[in-house]
Amino acid sequence: MEIDILPWVSMALRWLHLIAGIAWIGSSFYFIWLDNSLRPEADEKQSGVTGGLWAVHGGGFYHKKKYTIAPDHLPDTLHWFKWEAYVTWLSGIGLLVLLYYWQADLYLIDPSKIAFGQWSATGFGLGILAAGWIFYDGTCRLFSKTNSLVSGGLWFAFLVLGAFVLTRVFTDRGAFIHVGAMIGTAMAANVFLIIIPNQKKVVASMLNGEPPKAELLRMAKQRSVHNNYMTLPVLLIMVSSHYPNITGHPLNWLLLALLSLSGIIIRHFFNLRHKDKVLYPILLVGIGLFVLTMIFASFSDKKPKPAFNTVSFNEVQEIIQRNCTACHSANPTHSIFRSAPMGLALDSREDIEKYADGIYQRAVISKTMPMGKDHNMSDEDRQKLGVWIENLRNGS
Repeated sequence: MEIDILPWVSMALRWLHLIAGIAWIGSSFYFIWLDNSLRPEADEKQSGVTGGLWAVHGGGFYHKKKYTIAPDHLPDTLHWFKWEAYVTWLSGIGLLVLLYYWQADLYLIDPSKIAFGQWSATGFGLGILAAGWIFYDGTCRLFSKTNSLVSGGLWFAFLVLGAFVLTRVFTDRGAFIHVGAMIGTAMAANVFLIIIPNQKKVVASMLNGEPPKAELLRMAKQRSVHNNYMTLPVLLIMVSSHYPNITGHPLNWLLLALLSLSGIIIRHFFNLRHKDKVLYPILLVGIGLFVLTMIFASFSDKKPKPAFNTVSFNEVQEIIQRNCTACHSANPTHSIFRSAPMGLALDSREDIEKYADGIYQRAVISKTMPMGKDHNMSDEDRQKLGVWIENLRNGS
C-alpha cells in the first residue's frame, strides 16, 4: 500500500493550526471582554482590586477580580496562557514552509512578476516576516508613552504597503498569506517576547518581596490589545484563498486593506460595547465599509470585451489540456500531485461543463489559475474560456 504523505501532513498541520488558533483567539476575545466588563463592587474590601465581575456558565457561577497591579501574595497555582499562541504560530509556519516554500514553483512564484528561484523567494518571504516584526516592535517602543492608536495606525499602514509590494512580487495567494504571516508573527512575538516575559518579571519581583513595575504590565496590556484588533484581519486572510473575487482582483491589496479595516472597526464596536458604551454608529461604519468595498470591487474590475462571439469546445479542451490537466486530471503529470487537487479532474467534456463556474471564477475572472511558474495562460485563452462558459450558461 502506497501512502501519499504530503497531503496528510498538510491536513494535520492545517487542522492543528485551526484548533490552536481557535483556542488563542478565544482566549484573546475572552480576556479583553473580561477586562472591559469589570465594574467597581460596592462591597469590595480588598485593597488593590480595580474591579470585579460575576458570570454564569455551564451551570456554575464565577466571581472574577482584577488587581490594579498585583495581589499582595501569589497563589500556589497560577495559570498562564501562552501555548495557544505558540502552537498557532509554529503550525502556521509549518504550513508556510510545506506549501509555499517547499512548493514555491507552484504556490509562491509568479514569473510574470519576478522570476524568483525557490531559495530567493523563500529568503524574501522570511525577510518580510522579520521586517514586519522589527517595524512593529520598534514603533510600539518609540510611541510607548502615547496612545496605542498611534503605533497601531502606523502598523496598519505598514501592512497595507506590504500588501501592495507583495502582490507585485508573489502570486496573489502567496502575497495574501505572507501579509497574514506578518500579522501572525507579530501577534505570537508579542506573546513570546513581551507579554509572557514581562509577566514573569512581575512574578519574580513579587517572589523576591519587591514591588512589581507597573510599566511592565502596561506594555504587556498594550500588546494584548493590539493582538485583539489583529485577529479579524488575520482570520480574513486565512479564508481569502477561497474567494478569488478578492485575491484575484487588480486592486486586491486595497480590498484587503478595506475589508481588514472594516473588521477592526467592528471589533472596536464590541470592545466598547463590553464597557457599556453602545455606539451603534461605529458598527454601522464597519458594516458600511464592507458593503462599499464590495460595490467598489464589483465596479472597478472591468474586463476587456472579447474580439469573438463563439468558441468551439475543441478550442476549450485544447486550452484546458495545455494549462490545467497536468494537475486537474484523473492521472496528474505534475510532480507535486498524485491525485487531482480537491478531486477536480477536467479530462472530459462532462467534467469541464460540471466545473465551468469554478473555471470561470479562477481562470477568467480572477486569473488565479493556473498556478505556478510552469503555466502562463494567455489573456486570449482566458477570454475564449469566458466566452464558451457564458454561451454554455445561456444554452447556446
